[in-house]
Amino acid sequence: MTPKHHGQTPRRPNIGITPDYSGPQPDAFFPRYELKVPYADAVLRAGGLPFVLPYSEEPTCVEAYLDRVSGLLVTGGAFDISPELYGETAREGMGPMKQGRTTFELALMRGALKRNLPVLGVCGGMQLLNVVLGGTLHQDIGLEVPGAHEHSQKHDRTQPQHPVEVREGTLLADALGRGQLMVNSLHHQSVRRLGEQVVMSAAAPDGVVEAIESTQHAFAVGVQWHPEYMLASVPAHLGLYRAFIQKAREHRR
Repeated sequence: MTPKHHGQTPRRPNIGITPDYSGPQPDAFFPRYELKVPYADAVLRAGGLPFVLPYSEEPTCVEAYLDRVSGLLVTGGAFDISPELYGETAREGMGPMKQGRTTFELALMRGALKRNLPVLGVCGGMQLLNVVLGGTLHQDIGLEVPGAHEHSQKHDRTQPQHPVEVREGTLLADALGRGQLMVNSLHHQSVRRLGEQVVMSAAAPDGVVEAIESTQHAFAVGVQWHPEYMLASVPAHLGLYRAFIQKAREHRR
């Protein structure tokens, strides 16, 4: 006998995802948008419907994107946020910047936070979240954080590098559980000064800030690691995406 199912399948909320960008190459004339598959897979597995958001400098386009999504996922990449955005100049250790991408992501994130849309920032997306909320960054952990451990792992990115301590009473603890959690590590910058009404929700053993969240928004969470890379090796990480998608589902549409 076919089992009976009561109620409808939970609605999949639209999740906007910011892609990376690469310019023309000798073997590829046109520039390209790029998105690592694990981001979209994590959103799908958690119950969301992923949409890639091409860059635009037009404010009405950014608003139109935000009209059509119920959550915003700001991804990471091999570039740094301009220190001018947090009142500093570039120092030794700064990496390359992608001004067009950062300008677009700034507009999107500011608009999403103004609407109180759920926002998840991953790696560079967490750093941008802190800057948008008034915080600053260490431009290079190795040069600016005494006693810091290695935060740019050389081995398989699907495997963890070090533990973090998830703080009780945070949205992150609700999603992943409090206490120790093993994470991967692919960054050379980190939060220096927390933004306004931003709390640290996880830290590495060397004191480097590994996760933040805003206390003035329903769900504005950033993690320095890549949970979407570790869904097979440390399955608990899917819990963060599930919490994000659930907040997006509750928000609207």
